[in-house]
Amino acid sequence: MKIVRSQAPLRLGLAGGGTDIDLYCEKYGGYVLNATISMYIRCTIKERDDGKIVFDSPDTNCLVEYESAESLALDGMLDLYKCIYNRLVRDFIKKPLSFSLHTYSDAPSGSGLGGSSTLVVAIIAAFVEWLHLPLGEYDVAKLAFEIEREEMGIVGGAQDQYAATFGGFNFMEFYGDKRVIVNPLRVKNWIVSELESQVVLYFTNITREAKDIESHKKGKLQGGKSLEAMHQIKQDASDMKEALLKGDFKNIARILGKSWESKKVISEIVSNDEVDRIYRLAMDSGAYSGKISGAGAGGFMFFMVDPIRKYNLVKKLNTEGGGGYVAEFNFVKEGVKSWTI
Repeated sequence: MKIVRSQAPLRLGLAGGGTDIDLYCEKYGGYVLNATISMYIRCTIKERDDGKIVFDSPDTNCLVEYESAESLALDGMLDLYKCIYNRLVRDFIKKPLSFSLHTYSDAPSGSGLGGSSTLVVAIIAAFVEWLHLPLGEYDVAKLAFEIEREEMGIVGGAQDQYAATFGGFNFMEFYGDKRVIVNPLRVKNWIVSELESQVVLYFTNITREAKDIESHKKGKLQGGKSLEAMHQIKQDASDMKEALLKGDFKNIARILGKSWESKKVISEIVSNDEVDRIYRLAMDSGAYSGKISGAGAGGFMFFMVDPIRKYNLVKKLNTEGGGGYVAEFNFVKEGVKSWTI
């Protein structure tokens, strides 16, 4: 029996996050700067010959089994997996399949690294490999967006699907009619190395439902200070891109901190007392600036610090951060990949 594997990288949102939400980008256009990191969601598909379909997600403690069919009913158990299968059968395969599909993530669910979208990309890529489907990078990312946002109705933007698919440092443009342009950045190796030496990635041990936060944000974008803050976040993505390509780390840190303040203006629920406490702890321990990666209210935060003071910051966060931990990572250039055993 054939075995197929895939892995898709999670991402850090450096600037512009939120401007990829349809309510904003369809009217104003959105800009996002992000980078993929050495934390992955992994998928394995094993062919079966017993007429069964099995979905297994051990890190969420969920395993379900069904009789093979062209369409599986969504019953609240790993519905995202079933929705992917249903869409691929409907659009490409036109017949039921029998297989086991196993996934796991290097990061906890709800951690702000684009996990659910990366999961969809990894699963699609495994099916593409297994069934030789005629899908390129833009096709995979767009399909992942449609399945998650439109068919499943999970509120959010589009940056995560494209980051996981393309990989690397990317400046992304989002417009109406789901038009997306991915601009890969040729960031010099020494700049990437220096950025890694200055960034501390900390898991707050607070998980949250990103869709709830994104829904709250969308309700705030009709005008006033929230809309002005979103415009500023969009500009920050352009400014951050220029600073990154030049290796202007002082400006990168400044923009990062400014974007975090703008993000809190858009919606008061992107932060909370514990997140604010961790942020103050980091600042008091030598960090230049920081922000939450993703929708907000928990998950991973990342900070910029002088590498000479990095050890002290890491020690402080690990001992006084409140039960979270500093995660080791590197930036990676490669997007989703798949292979056959």
